[in-house]
Amino acid sequence: MECNKILIGKKLGMMSFVDEGGVVIPATVMKIVDSQVIEIKQKDKHGYNAVVVGFVNSKFKNVKKPMIGHLKKLNAKDSTNIVEFRVADIGSYELLKDLAVDQFTKGDKVTVTGNSIGKGFAGTIKRHNFSRGPMSHGSKNHRLPGSIGAGTDPGRVLKGTKMSGRYGNVKTTIKNLEIIKVDADKGLIILSGSVPGKPDNILKIYS
Repeated sequence: MECNKILIGKKLGMMSFVDEGGVVIPATVMKIVDSQVIEIKQKDKHGYNAVVVGFVNSKFKNVKKPMIGHLKKLNAKDSTNIVEFRVADIGSYELLKDLAVDQFTKGDKVTVTGNSIGKGFAGTIKRHNFSRGPMSHGSKNHRLPGSIGAGTDPGRVLKGTKMSGRYGNVKTTIKNLEIIKVDADKGLIILSGSVPGKPDNILKIYS
């Protein structure tokens, strides 16, 4: 998806926002992360137009040496993480440009992408919405996964078979979230509805 406006945000939490008409709206407060453009990809050279943004993320402490060299060559800010946005027009971006919150205004519709909350190892009922077996005495199939394939043919478990495993912590995108308030002085954006992940989760905001 090609976008025109891009930002990196950190989820602070949810709140109840009361608008001018007294209507209570469930909302998410986002803190804009200090980030800057460290690379611009062009369609002639790379096959598509994109902007690479660098920022500091406390979850990533070890920076790869190629990235250190790239940042020193540009004389850019320290970055521990990078994110790429495909943009429609690269002409409005320039190297070392900081991404400002004031490019968005109240009423804008944005898309938010990030990792959902990880829920650990889960069974098939919780992970894939399987039905449970009989709960009567003597039943040996209460929450078991059931058959995972035939024996002789094909003689193996097919790839993609729904089984127990890690649940959550996957890339999730929510579209058409409305901006109900922008505080440029504090670097905050309040969105209607919820966004992926728990507080302190890093998210891509674009439209």
